[in-house]
Amino acid sequence: MADSSPDVIAVVPAAGIGSRMQTECPKQYLTIGDKTILEHAVASLMAHPRVAHVIIAISPTDSWFASLPLASNPDVTVINGGAQRADSVLAGLNVVKNAQWVLVHDAARPCLHQDDLARLLAITETSKIGGILAAPVRDTMKRGEPDKAQIAHTVDREDLWHALTPQLFPLELLRSCLQRALDEHASITDEASALEYCGFHPELISARADNIKVTRPEDLALAEFYLTRLTQTENK
Repeated sequence: MADSSPDVIAVVPAAGIGSRMQTECPKQYLTIGDKTILEHAVASLMAHPRVAHVIIAISPTDSWFASLPLASNPDVTVINGGAQRADSVLAGLNVVKNAQWVLVHDAARPCLHQDDLARLLAITETSKIGGILAAPVRDTMKRGEPDKAQIAHTVDREDLWHALTPQLFPLELLRSCLQRALDEHASITDEASALEYCGFHPELISARADNIKVTRPEDLALAEFYLTRLTQTENK
């Protein structure tokens, strides 16, 4: 990437407790190999030369982060996050300086491939809105009956995508869209949905489906497998 490319700052919301993992610590602090999931996620961002700094939003009651090497990394800033993901991301955006673009990446998504990250960052040369990594839906999709474990109907999977992270947007655009969505009590599940709420249409950048988010206990072994394969590939 040319030296004239705008600086990119990453924000990692890591204030969640991950209750579905049924573990004593939040999922981002579970370990794979000699690193926590959070450390793997942050390392994948910092491996790219365009990512100048990473801001990590943690819970005010977090008792795990301070013991990690990340806590003393000069290229990392830690802040208090909020009750919801959007609150944590907005808190991170509000301390960003000297950046035109912001990457937002899940703290529990440790298997990001560098080629996917590079293709996402490349859109800064052509886009004024940004985009997200995403994987086309492959499985048959079912809509359930409200409050019942029964099928209502099959959903056409054509043009359906799994939203992944990182998601990449111009700093000021993302900040204004998130703030408006929060002020108007909109349902915001990821950063792209805040832009959608405000009438924008971010790009979909097709990415690898093994960029998984560790959400349930069985995801941990799968992430470990993918990370092992990823490490072997990158070391060749």
